Amino acid sequence: MSVAVIVLGAGGHARVVIDALQRAGVEIAGLCAPELPKGMVGPLGVTSLGNDGALSALDPAAYLLANGIGSTGRSDIRDRLFDEYSRDGWRFATVIHPSAIIGGDCSVHEGAQIMAGAVVQSGCVIGRNTIVNTASSLDHDCRIGDYSHVAPGAVLCGAVCVGERSHIGTGAVVIQGVSIGSEVLIGAGATICRDVITGDRVPAGAVVRRKQAPHPGRDGQ
Repeated sequence: MSVAVIVLGAGGHARVVIDALQRAGVEIAGLCAPELPKGMVGPLGVTSLGNDGALSALDPAAYLLANGIGSTGRSDIRDRLFDEYSRDGWRFATVIHPSAIIGGDCSVHEGAQIMAGAVVQSGCVIGRNTIVNTASSLDHDCRIGDYSHVAPGAVLCGAVCVGERSHIGTGAVVIQGVSIGSEVLIGAGATICRDVITGDRVPAGAVVRRKQAPHPGRDGQ
């Protein structure tokens, strides 16, 4: 990545993004955050360019943006910034921590972020503006929709499909071949053994099992 990057935000996720970019040898031109006045030094020594209005004076063709806004179940601000700046002609950097392991035939789309220690196996597709967070694991042929978040330590077995704007909570496990709909929230530590429909909410620690076949002689006959 030869184009300098501007990071949006100055909180915890922005710091993680900055660290990943620095470790990958990417030039960071600065960050934009409402809480940091222009010229103030922010996370990991990156200087603030001011609030988001500072970008209006810059040429979108000369830089990439990195989305430093985190996602904790709802990602409205993160998603809105991605959409607004994309409409204004900005492009978003794909951020990959050097310690992440990614299969050679995977497809990682614009603005996706794959963090430290994550494993993304062969045949996976990672959507736009999606986070595959610290030490999460995606086995072969998983598909993660745009704007989604696989939280730290989550495990997706082979051929799992996740729709857009869904959140797979910290330490959750999704069994092979399961489909998760769009705008689904899987709580931390949940185990998912069957499909979860769009808009559903699975509590932390829940076990969602496959439906049992009728027991012989107990099906009303």
